[in-house]
Amino acid sequence: MTAVMRRPRPGGSTANVAPAERIAALDWAGIAAALDAHGCATTGALLTPPQCVALAGAYAMDHLFRSRISMARHGFGRGEYKYFAYPLPEPILSLRTALYPGLAEIANRWNEAMGMATRYPRQHHEFLERCHAAGQSRPTPLLLQYGAGDYNCLHQDLYGEHVFPLQITILLSRPQVDFTGGDFVLTEQRPRMQSRAEVVPLAQGEGVIFPVHHRPVRGTRGIYRVNMRHGVSRLRSGHRHTAGIIFHDAK
Repeated sequence: MTAVMRRPRPGGSTANVAPAERIAALDWAGIAAALDAHGCATTGALLTPPQCVALAGAYAMDHLFRSRISMARHGFGRGEYKYFAYPLPEPILSLRTALYPGLAEIANRWNEAMGMATRYPRQHHEFLERCHAAGQSRPTPLLLQYGAGDYNCLHQDLYGEHVFPLQITILLSRPQVDFTGGDFVLTEQRPRMQSRAEVVPLAQGEGVIFPVHHRPVRGTRGIYRVNMRHGVSRLRSGHRHTAGIIFHDAK
């Protein structure tokens, strides 16, 4: 899948650009088109290598997290992940806040196409107020850690009544250097058809945007809803860290 490239930043390199500035420079029309066509869109680098290393290293800092999950214990696969506690650390907070408005525009268009009444406010804090009023107050951004032989079963990150329909995973490790295998996998189940799989290669610091639950697809009789799941294939060697940014909170 081709990455949706950012517009170049006038006057020089993007190496020292903050995550929010990188997000503002994204080709949002291209991202929307890729999501419509393929059910996912890559972003190019949102984090620099030093930011990726620092964020992956935060996995050892238990005070930043509210819980740790062993995938094998719950039948989710192999490997583990930790949910961040509030207040969210940088750059997770900046990424979550800055990504939301562009994604909300896509989400509202999708819901209208699928005949769904729910609409999402322009700013993320307004959507979080909706979640918290319904008892969904636990933060959902997370760090995931995989070793050789680990994998993540196909799943959906729902967590409660209020679900924001798009999320992003950012690769923090270097493919073919820090690890091999461990590809991001997305599946799509259309009515009365076999499931379709999409494997998305990522570079360090790059994100993939994808549906939490379902997306609209245009067929011969109009637009219909297809079910989506995502996971990670088996890691062949090394260690892999990713950051997952989910925009609704959990009960």
